[in-house]
Amino acid sequence: MQNNLLTRRTFLKQTGIATTVVGLTGGPLLAAGMVSPSQTRLPRWRGFNLLDFFSPVPRPGNHKNNTTEDDFRWMRDWGFDFVRLPMAYPRYLDIDYNRKITPEEVYKIDEKKVEEVDRLVNLAHKYNLHMSLNLHRAPGYCVNSGFHEPYNLWKDQEAQDAFNFHWNFWGTRYKGMTNKLVSFDLVNEPGMREDMNDQHSKRSSVPGSVYRKVAFNASEAIREANPNHLVIADGNDTGSSVIPEIADLDIAQSCRGYFPHYISHYKAPWAFKDPENLPEPKWPGMIDGRYYSKKDLEEFYQPWIDLAKQGVGVHCGECGCWTKTPHDVFLSWFGDVLDILTENNIGWGLWNFRGEFGLLDSKREDVAYEDWHGHQLDRKLLTLLQKH
Repeated sequence: MQNNLLTRRTFLKQTGIATTVVGLTGGPLLAAGMVSPSQTRLPRWRGFNLLDFFSPVPRPGNHKNNTTEDDFRWMRDWGFDFVRLPMAYPRYLDIDYNRKITPEEVYKIDEKKVEEVDRLVNLAHKYNLHMSLNLHRAPGYCVNSGFHEPYNLWKDQEAQDAFNFHWNFWGTRYKGMTNKLVSFDLVNEPGMREDMNDQHSKRSSVPGSVYRKVAFNASEAIREANPNHLVIADGNDTGSSVIPEIADLDIAQSCRGYFPHYISHYKAPWAFKDPENLPEPKWPGMIDGRYYSKKDLEEFYQPWIDLAKQGVGVHCGECGCWTKTPHDVFLSWFGDVLDILTENNIGWGLWNFRGEFGLLDSKREDVAYEDWHGHQLDRKLLTLLQKH
């Protein structure tokens, strides 16, 4: 065991010859033949996504989404141990945001902006939270539109070279940190999109051979500074599908807690072309002519559970519901999601901590909020999260 994490080779060897293994979460895990093994490769981290670097363009002043030290303290005091930082790479560059970025400018890292990331990393560690760094917008790809990319990550070597450069930078910057402290989540919700500037354009899977090449080379760039760094790859099809093509690599995989999308993103304008005319969701219940229940969730997560049983680390990097989903529907559905993840020892990160998916200040119209130091706390959601 190195840096408190099993290598894949060691895991497979041990589970093949031992009667009992001890997971990173501290509890005994019975070996194959006695019970089905759960996810054992990663700790069952539970926590939140932080949106400080989510936008590719810096926001003026002390923006409402900037994470405070109090936020970290509350997370710890409420029993959580994980934060994920989805970053848009232009956010920490020295560029003119009023014009389109050039391929040359993709390499212009601004040290002072990077120090803002350092601050968040250090605060997370001060309060015993694991920090997972993620490129929400990578050179040549983002699941969201709204920023011009000079090339395509999945098609252009120039974009992949820049991608590797950025990950080598972060891997080197935090080279002395163990896997208990930091992980590197390669690119948020990969997928092919016909038009990068059209949020609703036709999408498809990233070809497995392409994903393998991109993930392998980026992981090598990260581990150039520290060969034990923990690398995570988001599932294909914007996070929903396992990536069998990289299961033999020393890379964990991250699923999503957004199925069915109709529940998690109800009336979200970026998710539906005509959001205001959607019928109100029920859980369990009929959605778009089909009845959905916990059984459908179990089927959705089964490939991820099977992947975990192979010895691949699995974590749910994002989950939750937007503010327009009726609160009782959200809690009923989300309770089923968290039950399945918990039963299989899979951790999760709510999107987000403060904001419209969050635990604080979600602006739901059907919640009796509790005042929490000037914030609006969704106590029912907190209770559900603490249960899991």
